[in-house]
Amino acid sequence: MNELKYTIGMDFGSDSVRALIVNTSTGKEMATAVHYYARWKAGLYCEPSKSKFRQHPLDYIEGIEATIKSVVSQVPQEVVDNIVGLGVDTTGSTPVAVDKTGTPLALLEGYENNPNAMFVLWKDHTGIKEADEINALCAKWDIDYSKYEGGIYSSEWFWSKILHVSRTDKKVLNAAYSWVEHCDWIPFLLTGGNDVSQMKRSRCAAGHKALWHESFGGLPPNEFFVALDPVLDGVTDRLFQKTYTSDVSVGTISEDWASKLGLPNTVQVAVGAFDCHMGAVGVNIEPYHLTKVMGTSTCDIVVTPMQEEEHLVKGICGQVNGSVIPNMLGLEAGQSAFGDIYAWYERLIAWPIKELIRNSTLISEAVREKLVEEAISNILPKLSEAAAEEPIGASGELALDWMNGRRTPDANQNLKGVISGINLGSTSPKVFRALVEASCFGAKKIADRFVEEGIPIKGVIAIGGISKKSDLVMQIMADVLGAPIKVAKSEQACALGAAIFGAVAAGIHPDTETAMNVMASPFEKVYEPIKDNVDAYKKIYNEYSDLCVAMEEHIMK
Repeated sequence: MNELKYTIGMDFGSDSVRALIVNTSTGKEMATAVHYYARWKAGLYCEPSKSKFRQHPLDYIEGIEATIKSVVSQVPQEVVDNIVGLGVDTTGSTPVAVDKTGTPLALLEGYENNPNAMFVLWKDHTGIKEADEINALCAKWDIDYSKYEGGIYSSEWFWSKILHVSRTDKKVLNAAYSWVEHCDWIPFLLTGGNDVSQMKRSRCAAGHKALWHESFGGLPPNEFFVALDPVLDGVTDRLFQKTYTSDVSVGTISEDWASKLGLPNTVQVAVGAFDCHMGAVGVNIEPYHLTKVMGTSTCDIVVTPMQEEEHLVKGICGQVNGSVIPNMLGLEAGQSAFGDIYAWYERLIAWPIKELIRNSTLISEAVREKLVEEAISNILPKLSEAAAEEPIGASGELALDWMNGRRTPDANQNLKGVISGINLGSTSPKVFRALVEASCFGAKKIADRFVEEGIPIKGVIAIGGISKKSDLVMQIMADVLGAPIKVAKSEQACALGAAIFGAVAAGIHPDTETAMNVMASPFEKVYEPIKDNVDAYKKIYNEYSDLCVAMEEHIMK
């Protein structure tokens, strides 16, 4: 009867949420829908110049309703009646302050428009000072609690954000009973949770971002956090020590949500995890294969068999038993900005288009708006075409991909982006090519670190919007890495991974590996490295590495 069973995968990204209905016996994607967060799209609650990015829980709630109602409406009722499981992935670390019932403070009266009461998005770097203090404390404590998280704690992660908000907003500090990750809150919400102490916390989120590890017995002790800052006294008592892998069911969807979404009231909801980890599952990740989730940032995932003595890889975003596939070691790295770099450059070029055309008195308002929309939509495609005609290294333009700091290797969110080697002959396509090359050089730094630390890379898999849309980026990436890159066929690999976990949590498949073999996405394209380009990029990569050293020394003076 498995051919009649279906699951839903939900992927909460930076800009939108996607839902997907999947056949659990074939992996066929039956329906998909996307909802863009209204408040986020309007730029509310964010200050990009200060690296402050917050998201309102209502954006997520509205996204759940819009996308699931949409996918349900696209399939026959027979399919809807046989939906048995639901999995969730989100960005992370994206924590929020909650009350005892697990309700985000932004949903309570008096906090509706307080950014500190909202989800602190993964790319929020307001906690840089706090991250530095955590690293200093870890270095002198009896146990280095950061050692399973690459040995360097980041401002993008759980405790940096909690401490920063707690210090800067006493009202939120006093009202916050606990803190929860986005990927933990959605399953809790959908199952009608009303006691945060009963929330099943993600092994993935806790291990990679919250200093949790089995060998520690859970989170670091209260004394550690009191030494960091007394405002954290007692907070661990209201958090968690036990964590769960995503093959585990949180529980059954609540009657209220089942009715609201048009789903059976028997749907099992899986423990959540981060998007990149579930994306790797969505493409049937194999040991020692690097899965690159290429979007606004990148997240690079590798899995290895568990060893009796775990080898620590320095400078990555952590290594956690079961964060990707249960009973396998999941290792995470990534770049703080990838597609965001191209989007920034697009905005830079679009400024005169918006300002000059929109203020023109020669054409009607309707024509002005259409012209602006058409021009902006063509910026990156046309830039890519022109940049492809430029030689490797353009005319000496060289960039660093640190526009949002550096996530890995060796997290340092104090770093800034750089464009060097420009001259009076530099053009927009030349600079754009330098930015693309820089983002690929940053990816090579990560691959090199894994290899240097004894983790071989036997293959590269790409998923995410850029892998589907940009031949320029993908070919340069293959040339820089010197390796073929397989691109997943699915447009929604992360949501597909979530649906796979939904199937295991619902008991349709006995384990994650079996479910992956049946449901994971095939590949639709392979980018082969071009030998002459591989050789040429070695020289430019060395120049990039030298610039990295020089600029880091300059910025960190």
